[in-house]
This record gives sequence, C-alpha cells and structure tokens, in this order.
Amino acid sequence: MDSSFRSQWWWYIAGLLLCAALWLLAPILTPFIIGAGLAYVGDPIVDWLQRRRLSRTAGVCVVFLVLTVLGLLIALLLVPMLYHQAVALLKNIPDWLAWVQNTALPRLGLALPDGVHLDPDGLKQIVTEHWSKAGNVLQTVWAKVSQSSLALITTFANLLLIPIVSFYLLRDWDDLVAWIGRAIPPRHLPLTRRLTGEADEVLGAFIRGQLSVMAVLSVYYVLALWMAGLDLALLVGVIVGLISFVPYLGAIVGILTAGVAMLVQTQDPVSLLWIGAVFAVGQFLESNILTPWMVGDRIGLHPVAVIFAIMAGGQLFGFIGVLVALPAAAVIAVLLRYVMQQWLASPLYQADAPPTEPPSPETSAELPATPTDPS
Repeated sequence: MDSSFRSQWWWYIAGLLLCAALWLLAPILTPFIIGAGLAYVGDPIVDWLQRRRLSRTAGVCVVFLVLTVLGLLIALLLVPMLYHQAVALLKNIPDWLAWVQNTALPRLGLALPDGVHLDPDGLKQIVTEHWSKAGNVLQTVWAKVSQSSLALITTFANLLLIPIVSFYLLRDWDDLVAWIGRAIPPRHLPLTRRLTGEADEVLGAFIRGQLSVMAVLSVYYVLALWMAGLDLALLVGVIVGLISFVPYLGAIVGILTAGVAMLVQTQDPVSLLWIGAVFAVGQFLESNILTPWMVGDRIGLHPVAVIFAIMAGGQLFGFIGVLVALPAAAVIAVLLRYVMQQWLASPLYQADAPPTEPPSPETSAELPATPTDPS
C-alpha cells in the first residue's frame, strides 16, 4: 500500500462519512439549500451597498426589507387574481367538456364511443356542490394535518429557517468564502481559484439571468394574452413564465392551455391565430433577445442537458434535486470543460501516429514528376 495513502487514509474515510451524512440528512437540507441559494444571489447586491459605505449587516437588512416588501406586494396583487381565475377555470370545465362533445368532435367528424356521454349539467352540479363545501374540506385537511403535530412543527420550522439561514449566510458570506479558501492546500489554490471563478461566473449568469428572463416572460405573456382577449391570461401567463427555464416546455404548455381556453371561450378557430402569434413572438424574444442579453452564452448547457439534469435531480434527490439540478449542471459543465482541456493536452491524446511506410518503387514510378523551376 502506498505510504501517502496510509498516512492520509483517515481523510478519505472522513470524506466518505461526510457524503454519507449529507445523504442521510437530505430530508432536512431543503431550507439550508434554499437559504444558501438566496444568499448567493443577494451577495453582489450587498457588496454593491458596501461600496456605498454601508456596513455588511446594514446592507443585508436593506436587501431583506426590499425583498419582503416586494414579496408582500406581489402576494397581495397576484394571489387573489390567480385564485379567482383558478376558480373560473374549475367552474368552466363542464362547459368546456360540453363544447368538445357537441361542437369540436362533430366538426372533426369524430364521436364518443357508444354508451359514453358527458352530462355537462351533472358535472356542473358536482363542481358547484363540492366547491361550496371547499371550506369544510379545508377544515378537514387542517384537522388531519394538525393531528400530526411533529410534521406540522417541522413544516413551519423549515419555512421559518429559510429567511434566518439566508440572513446569516448573506451576512457572513465573504468570511465563509475566505474560510473555505484557507482550507484548500496551497498547491491547489491557483487551479481551484480558476475553476471556482469560472463556476461563479456561470452560476451568476445563469441564476440572475434566468430569473430575469422568467419575470420578463411572465409579464409579456400576461399582457399579450390579455390583449388577445383570453380570460385566463393572468393564470396562463404566470405559469408559462415560471416554467420557461425548461427549454420549450413553457411554450408547449402555454400553447396547449391558451389554445384550448381561447377555443372554448370564443368557439372561433380564427382566434387561435392570435394565440399562435403571441407565442411565436414570445419564443423569438426569448431565444434572440432575452436569453442572449440576460443570460448569455457562457453557461454552455444544451437544452437536452437541461432537461436531463432536471429529471436526474428529481429522480435522485426529489424536490431538492430539482432545485439544485441546473446550478449543479452548470458547475459540472465547467469541470467537464477543464477535463476536456486536460485530455486534449495529455500525452495519450497527443501521442504520435504510427509512422507511414515509404511508397514502393512501383508507386513512386506512377507518381507524376515534380515540375522544375524554370528559373
């Protein structure tokens, strides 16, 4: 066994134990991961305030105050409107099914199988009765949840931990970065600083840029669908904007949802042209203006890689995996680019090709003579 390994074997064991501990503690890591993400996003703003002669703690307080006020305003403005549109959506489902059965299918020359018939009036009565009992349902759900006091306490604790963790991590962010830097062996510092600098650039461009793209797209789709005459413009626009970080998913969901809603609302196929125009312009803005301007091409994540990262993160780590999938994929992309550079510079890749055999006399005789210089 190598002497260096024998002298440092306990470091390898400590690393394995740390990975195992993180795996076992995954169910309680959500508030800490969200808090660290919020701290990372807010650190440049606090640094900017520090350069304006504010203390670190005062800058963090200003950022938290602004975010709290904005969050409350958005909740007070959007939540009631989204609630009413969701209610309208549920109540209109029977009418939509009746339109599909009595209008859409006959126009397409289709019909429901024999013995199958939708009863719109019955469906509407069921929806109305259950909706009128929604308060009782909520009370029942609350009673069931309240019986599990431990789960309830854990949920509230996790929600309360997010701003607390964010505050302390944001306040001490520079000290934490310096502490991690001191823990890295000096011989690895140049490479570590280069890779972490590239990763920080990629993460900053991705997170801040993608959040900006999502916000702009949400506003655009809400306004554009409203101008197109869609009653559910707010609900559809917000949903499309929020899921636009997955390539093409927002557009596909938006076109299907808005198209069906507009067709049932107007019963005029020509109105679908407006929906198509809205999403065509939205995709053009996202692909050619918003993403290149706000995110840029420094991330280097292919759309297929984005979809795979989200699915793999959800499969391996659940909700936490979905949260960290894209940032982790961006960092892995930086590491893979470094590995590729090392491979291209390696002797194994640059090994000389086997020497070619000299041409035979017969082949040489068949080659055309080299013209001589007339001078």
